[in-house]
Amino acid sequence: MSTLVIGGTGTTGGLLASLLPDARVATRKPVLPGQVRFDWDVPATFEAALDGVHGVYLIPPVGVVDPAPVVESFLSRARFVRRVVLLSSSAVQESATGMGALPALVRAVPEWAVLRPSWFMQNFTGDHQVAQGVRDGEIVTATDDGRVGFVDAADIAAVAARALTDPVPHNTDHLITGPEALSYADAAAVVSELTGRVVRHRSVRAAELTDRIAAAVPREFAALLAALDEDIRDGAEDRVTTTVEDVTGRPARSFRAFYGDFLSRTSTA
Repeated sequence: MSTLVIGGTGTTGGLLASLLPDARVATRKPVLPGQVRFDWDVPATFEAALDGVHGVYLIPPVGVVDPAPVVESFLSRARFVRRVVLLSSSAVQESATGMGALPALVRAVPEWAVLRPSWFMQNFTGDHQVAQGVRDGEIVTATDDGRVGFVDAADIAAVAARALTDPVPHNTDHLITGPEALSYADAAAVVSELTGRVVRHRSVRAAELTDRIAAAVPREFAALLAALDEDIRDGAEDRVTTTVEDVTGRPARSFRAFYGDFLSRTSTA
């Protein structure tokens, strides 16, 4: 089954595309064979991207508070698509509007799965504000001692690949976590141990965190992210599931193993 991978050059999409030999990689700036232009802000790109595909890995537009209208418009054009796997989040509750409205749209497709991963381990690397905190020696959140079942994006991609290619459709939600729940202070301690450099965690009020994040994204979206930190503080993400092993047959990667591998790759790059 040919599959359109939206966000195919991104964190989970890029990993997923490498697992699917027939993947059509959707990106705003296609430059390589197998890539096709796709832009959520340009609906005229939808038809060509969907031509000839039967499955879709759906990553909604990033930084949009209510992506439901554009996603609904996209799915209405996906007439020959039989299976859709949506990347949602463990932090998103179902609702009539916003991100919480997307699972209902996907469940209207004959075959589907909704992936609800916890927070990415990759947030501690790359360009994320948490990763910047690692580099600065101080991770700033509004989570206090709240714990998160951080998950490796590679494990999310592995679950997505099975959901897209298994002969029997999953037709279910997959709550995806890593093998342990850690506070940001716990994660900072692991990073400190592995790097030999002190990295601390400092918790602030949500209003202060909103101000910090709003320097990089629209303020409305920054406030939403800060509110998610408050949910973590209150225990909303303090859970662990066996979904990765149940679906793929292998256990989820630990944060220590993930960050150790990251350091090994960057030291030899």
